[in-house]
Amino acid sequence: MVKATRRLVSANLTTQILIALALGSVLGLILNYLDIAAVQTNLVDGLFSMVGQMFLNALQMLVVPLVVFSLLCGVVGIGDVKLLGRVGGMTFVTYLATTALAVTTALIFANLIGPGTGFGGLQAVGDGVTVAAPQSTWEILANIVPKNPVHALANGEMLQIIFYVIVVGIAVLMMGSRAKSFVQGCEFMNELAMKIVEIVMAFAPIGVFCLIAKTFALEGFGLFGPVIGYLTTISLTLVFHLCVTLMALLYLFTGLSPRVFLRKMRAAQVFAFSTSSSNATIPASMQCVTQRVGVDRSVASFGIPLGATINMDGTAIMHGVATVFLANVYGIDLGLGGYLTVISISVLASIGTAGVPGVGIVMLAMVLNQLGMPLEGIGIILAVDRILDMMRTVVNVTGDAVVTTIVGKKVGMLDKTVFDDPDAGTIDASHFQIDHEAEQEFARLTHPQA
Repeated sequence: MVKATRRLVSANLTTQILIALALGSVLGLILNYLDIAAVQTNLVDGLFSMVGQMFLNALQMLVVPLVVFSLLCGVVGIGDVKLLGRVGGMTFVTYLATTALAVTTALIFANLIGPGTGFGGLQAVGDGVTVAAPQSTWEILANIVPKNPVHALANGEMLQIIFYVIVVGIAVLMMGSRAKSFVQGCEFMNELAMKIVEIVMAFAPIGVFCLIAKTFALEGFGLFGPVIGYLTTISLTLVFHLCVTLMALLYLFTGLSPRVFLRKMRAAQVFAFSTSSSNATIPASMQCVTQRVGVDRSVASFGIPLGATINMDGTAIMHGVATVFLANVYGIDLGLGGYLTVISISVLASIGTAGVPGVGIVMLAMVLNQLGMPLEGIGIILAVDRILDMMRTVVNVTGDAVVTTIVGKKVGMLDKTVFDDPDAGTIDASHFQIDHEAEQEFARLTHPQA
C-alpha cells in the first residue's frame, strides 16, 4: 500500500489527473445510484461543488494575466510586423476553415445516421436558456475593437483583449530600444504567470476528481436513453473529427506523428474534459503546446488564446447534429439552404462567443431562431448536454493545438527535437517543491543586514 502511494505521488501530473478522473467517475455513479439526500446535499452539492468551483475559479484567475503577458512577449518575440501579420492571418483563416469543416462533417454524419427519426414527445425549454438575436458579421468585427480595454480585461472579453494587446505589442516594436525595460518587465511577469500555473496545476487532480464526481452524481446515465441516437451521432462525429480530420491535417501540413501529438496533448485534453471550458484550459494548452510539442512561445501565445475564443469545432459539430436531429423530430425538411445557413451561422457565431461551459446551447438557440425552428426542442438537448459539453471542449482544445502547431511549423517556429523527446515538458511532483536555496538567496537580497 505504501509503495503504491509513493508511486502515485511520484507519477507525472497527467497520470494523477487520469486516476482522479476515473475515481471521480466511479464515485459519482455510485452516489447517483444510491441517491441519498444527505449525501447529495453535503457532499455533492456541498464539498464537491465548492472544491470544483474553487479549482475553476483558480484556472480562470490565470487566464487574463497569462494571455496578456505571454501574447505581449510573443508579439515582441516575433519582432517583425509583417511576420506577425502572416502568423495572425494564417491562424485566423485556418481556425475558420476547421470550424466550417467540422459542421459540414456533422451534417453528413447526421444525415447518414438520421437521429430523431420516429421520436415521440418533447420536453419544454430548459431554464437558463436565453435566445439572443444573432449579430451581423459587421457587428461581430466592430466589437473586436474595445471601447474600454480596462473593461475588457476585467470581464475577460478575450477577442478584445487580444486585439488591444497586439496593438500594444506593435507599438512596443515601433519604439525600439526605448521599450527594453518594459519588455523585460513583461518577460518577468510572463515567467511569474507560468509559475502560478504550476502552483494551480499541483491541485489539478483534486479539482478534477470533485468536478467529475459531481457531474456523474447529478447526471448518471439515466437521461441518455431517450436521445441515444443524438448522443451516438455526436460522439461518433466528435471522435471522427478529432482522430481523423484534425490528425490528417496535422500530418499533411507538418509531417508530425499524430500518435505522438495526441499523447503529448493528453494533459490539456483531460483538463478540457473536466472543466468544459476552453478558456480555463488555456494554461494547460500553453504548457503542452510549447513544452511538450515544441511550438515557439511567440506563436503559441497568439494561437492558443485566439483558438479558445474563435475555434469552436466541437460546438459546431453539436450545432450540425442537433439541427438535423430536431428537424427530424419536427418533420422539417431543411434543404440545401438550411444546411448552408447552419454552416455560416456556426462559423460566424464562433468568432464572438466566449469559451465557457454551456455556451453551445445559447449558440444553438441562435441557429434554430435563424432557421425558424421551434426552440422547445432544446429541452431534449439539455438532457445530455453536460456530458457532451465536456467532449466538445476536448475537440475544441485539440483543434487549437493542431492549428497552432501547423502555423508554428509553417513559419519555422517549431522545435522538432522537443516534439521527438517523449519526456520533454513532463510535469511531476518535483516541479512543485519549494527551492529553499532560492528562498535563502532572496532573503539575503531583501535583508542584507540579517
